[in-house]
Amino acid sequence: MRPGLIDDLAQFIQQLSAQSVLIISDAGLVKLGIIKKAQTALTIAGVNHACFSEVQADPSEATVLAAVAKAKSTQADLIIGFGGGSSMDVAKIIALLAHPFCQQTLAQLYGIDKVTGNRLALVQIPTTAGTGSEVTPIAIITTGNTTKAGIVSKKLLPDLALLDPELTLGLPPAITAATGIDAMVHAIEAFTSAHKKNPLSDALARQALKLLSAHLLGAVSDGSNLAARSAMLLGACLAGQAFANAPVAAVHALAYPLGGHYHIPHGLSNALVLTAVLRFNASHAYLLYAQLASIFVVKPATDPKTACQQLINALDELVKNTQLPTRLRDLNVARESLPRLAADAMLQQRLLINNPKPMSESDALKIYQSIY
Repeated sequence: MRPGLIDDLAQFIQQLSAQSVLIISDAGLVKLGIIKKAQTALTIAGVNHACFSEVQADPSEATVLAAVAKAKSTQADLIIGFGGGSSMDVAKIIALLAHPFCQQTLAQLYGIDKVTGNRLALVQIPTTAGTGSEVTPIAIITTGNTTKAGIVSKKLLPDLALLDPELTLGLPPAITAATGIDAMVHAIEAFTSAHKKNPLSDALARQALKLLSAHLLGAVSDGSNLAARSAMLLGACLAGQAFANAPVAAVHALAYPLGGHYHIPHGLSNALVLTAVLRFNASHAYLLYAQLASIFVVKPATDPKTACQQLINALDELVKNTQLPTRLRDLNVARESLPRLAADAMLQQRLLINNPKPMSESDALKIYQSIY
């Protein structure tokens, strides 16, 4: 990772012996001209390339299939995910489905370790500091009007993750805040995951939180602060590695229905439910939360239950200071839809099994009601 690393993109591509590259991105990055940095580097090096820029937040199966068709028509042998988590997730799946010997359909990939074939070469280039998708073996796709499904496989890990903080300069404050909180959630949930938590994931999570907590507000208040942007990008990457080893839990499970029903961006959905879920978990996870308190509180209490509450209060204050909405009603979520949201959250059992405290549908409903 370093500023200006995108200029060396062609050098890395050539090391992967690619003849035809397809960049997966979104219309916003094309309009802003950010993607030109990647395209220019490839053009100067004489690398054939094309761009699929139709990815939107919460990408649909139709978007994935359209990108597969583009990859096949251009005979791409290397896929670049360029953008936020949505673009990088789509890129992962395209690398699988566009492989000339792929025998699986998209529907057959959903679940854990369902991938049987190989993939095309894959490079990930994040332009936000949040999802950590550039280093995770997970891709999330919208499968219906309100539902999402995940593909989990080590084959989704890229050949190269290229982190250039200059690509994140000028990101709007709201997006910077939401993606930054998203990264924090990855680290916190990895640190308290009921399954696969380990010393490596703990170390990654703690270092990620140190970077993210120290620099989030600086990045939000000044989009040109390269030092803050660099720290956020590295922190998000470390958090991604943390939850790739110790998976996330109830915060994400409750966030997904908000995106599915109301198209609330994923990072903002996480920010909305974060501290309410931590309060719910506190009876079972206060010892772990207390260990994180020193990252956010100057003098945490020696009593772990008190330190746990200090952590939650500090996170509440941090989210408030980013100016993100904190109530569901502020985002036009209908009160009468809360039971449906709770029911849909229960569909995310692959996440809920990782929560440090078992969560029922009625628990989920109470959490949504508490932040309404």
